[in-house]
Amino acid sequence: MRHQMISKGCEQCAEGGKMVLFVYGYCDQRDCFYCPLGENRKNVQQVYANERPVEDDEDIISEAKLMDALGTSITGGEPQEVLDRTCRYLRLLKDEFGEDHHTHLYTGITGGRENMRRLSEAGLDEIRFHPPYELWGDMHGTEWEEILYIAREEGLTPAFEIPGIRAEDEFLEFLDEGAADFCNINEFEMSDGNYERMQEAGYELQEGHMSAVDGSKDAILSEMADHEQVYFCTSVFKDAAQHRSRLKRMARNVRREFDEITDDGTLVYGKTTVGAGRIRELGVPEEYYTVKSDHVEVAWWLLEEMIDDGDIDDGEIVEQYPTYDGQVVERTPLA
Repeated sequence: MRHQMISKGCEQCAEGGKMVLFVYGYCDQRDCFYCPLGENRKNVQQVYANERPVEDDEDIISEAKLMDALGTSITGGEPQEVLDRTCRYLRLLKDEFGEDHHTHLYTGITGGRENMRRLSEAGLDEIRFHPPYELWGDMHGTEWEEILYIAREEGLTPAFEIPGIRAEDEFLEFLDEGAADFCNINEFEMSDGNYERMQEAGYELQEGHMSAVDGSKDAILSEMADHEQVYFCTSVFKDAAQHRSRLKRMARNVRREFDEITDDGTLVYGKTTVGAGRIRELGVPEEYYTVKSDHVEVAWWLLEEMIDDGDIDDGEIVEQYPTYDGQVVERTPLA
């Protein structure tokens, strides 16, 4: 297999450094049986930066800083249907973080030259087209071929990003002709948002797999993935890169001296309602605990030791996400 090219946007994603900015939940491609959007994202106006609901521009900036974002991917719904909003956010990100903050956008429509120009002028670096499935194999000589060249003329990097439904040689032809820079193929997946529609269309999960669809992967790998400008993104890698690596970046930014970062990117610490005075009496260094209004948070291993020694009789180990809302994953009582 030849060495495969990976785009700058994908490199940043693999490092967990790409913030996902969901700008609009509506899309005019209403018959995509494989659309993965869940009910909380489908047909909504609400903007999200990663999982954070955006109420003002500062929410976007705060989320990007929380994860030390290297760049941003803009998605929906259809971001081109709210072009003013999309362009405003692009300018916001470039103004705040500079030209090196890499941006790419997913779109299921061509949009035309004016849209490409506006996106480019606002700061978009890379545009990833997802043509309707029913057009695969018949795009030469259509607006889908034309828009690739138009996007490049307007200063954008044109590419494809498609679900791995089946192998399709036409995407390779566009790459060989120089029309598109790369083609990302996402492993075909079932989600809460599309599960029923996928089953109705005759698709089933791979045995022993939580989300990957049975059947298409082998053909795509053998017919397309050997091309150096094609990248096949597995569902397992996507989870590790987009979620776990991003959480680890956040965790490193927000951890206190006594927080432990797990392999999943969560934070672990101890919690006790025993007063701060007792913690000080036991000689715990100041950097290993924090006093809250009704409890003390402390290094979990010190808390466990104090309870085992009978020095205090109340405590639990808390595991939580390093996200803006600090959602708790698990609580383990120690006494």
